[in-house]
Amino acid sequence: MRWVICALVVLVLPPSASADEFNMLSGSQSVGPANIMDWRGFYVGGQVSYSDAGADFSNTTQASIAYALRETTLENEFAPSNWPVLGSANHGAAGFGGLVGYNTQFEKLVLGVEANYDQASLSLVAPNTPITRLTPADSQGDSYLINITGSGSVTDLDFGTLRARAGWALGNFLPYGFAGFALGHANINIAATVQGEQNPPSGGGTCSSSNTPPCTPFAFTTTAGKDSEWLYGFTAGAGLDIALTHNIFLRAEYEYVQFAPVASVIVDINTVRAGAGVKF
Repeated sequence: MRWVICALVVLVLPPSASADEFNMLSGSQSVGPANIMDWRGFYVGGQVSYSDAGADFSNTTQASIAYALRETTLENEFAPSNWPVLGSANHGAAGFGGLVGYNTQFEKLVLGVEANYDQASLSLVAPNTPITRLTPADSQGDSYLINITGSGSVTDLDFGTLRARAGWALGNFLPYGFAGFALGHANINIAATVQGEQNPPSGGGTCSSSNTPPCTPFAFTTTAGKDSEWLYGFTAGAGLDIALTHNIFLRAEYEYVQFAPVASVIVDINTVRAGAGVKF
């Protein structure tokens, strides 16, 4: 039977029939590669976000107290500057912002750069735990009753980032990762108040001229930070762009930002976003 079918094919096809035409009888043929979304070009967009900021204030009073007591036996032998009176704080808030960027594309690999801004107005207030201690006698025979309290805050924190992006085009979906530079702006204010007595009365009470050795009260306040402080750090994260048309896309994203210490305050921010953009 096989040779009969081959003979019939030869009879049906004209002498000029090509091998490709003959292959049509062997079944379905392979097709070309699937269309790849073109992500190239400039784009702009807007976004809404939720950010959770954290700040560690535990070391913020150290430097200023150590400087005020730098020439005293009290600091050299008991280091009250290291007593942590402030703790860590967190604050979450909704925000909004915008983005602008540019993509280039190599088949499915998409590379780009993007500037992103978030108006979040985050504020962090440090918990305060005053510390009171009575030291033993130092090498000169003096003892101290010391009370340290403080305050710390980071307010009106906004931030933006400049990132390099890399993504992989999967049809209308573009999963991507990014890393880059972060810039923030905030009011940072730290204060510490130290009060005490050198050689306090052994039975309690206040200093008087009859105390032996002489009882000497002391008190001072130190400050650090300032309003309108600039913060510098890094950013990293990942997201997903979804093309609705060749020019309009939606976005979901997570971003982590950490700033370098300012007045010994370390601030980091975790942010999730949803947005939309237009590609030109």
